[in-house]
Amino acid sequence: MASNDGDSDHRAQVGTGAAGQSRPTGGAAGSVSLAVTVNGTLHTLAVDPRSTLLDVLRERLDLTGTKKGCDQGQCGACTVLVGGRRVLSCLTLAVMQDGASITTIEGLATDGVLHPVQQAFIDHDAFQCGYCTPGQICSAVALIAEGRAMSADEIRDLMSGNICRCGAYPNIIAAIQQAMGQP
Repeated sequence: MASNDGDSDHRAQVGTGAAGQSRPTGGAAGSVSLAVTVNGTLHTLAVDPRSTLLDVLRERLDLTGTKKGCDQGQCGACTVLVGGRRVLSCLTLAVMQDGASITTIEGLATDGVLHPVQQAFIDHDAFQCGYCTPGQICSAVALIAEGRAMSADEIRDLMSGNICRCGAYPNIIAAIQQAMGQP
């Protein structure tokens, strides 16, 4: 509920740090200071407090591998890893991730060697148009780390938040199984 007591103006000018302390914002009027480590690199930015993590990644950091699909959290194309966990970046305010470690599709390869999930997606032709692929791969990396999927049915269930409009699901399941070391 909005109030007309002037407090809303104060809240727009103050950011909240990782420990919950208020601090003055930096940069443009109404912006909030944000420090995040993305793919191993620390970034300190002044962002609009209404900016989604997806928009900051794509528009401010030029990490365009993460896709904007439905912008409603229903397709999974925007999935990134925050602290190793799957996050729908279109539904996440960037300021909520102050101090976080974020991995996007661009940060999965190491020293020019693809992540095993990325390689498995290539080996199994687990993409057609490729639009959903970054979110599928990030979600699969977290799924494997969670260690909860032991069968194809469990993989399907745990990946159900990531939609592939081309219907490459059998190949996606096979790729994840390969990356998990399953036959």
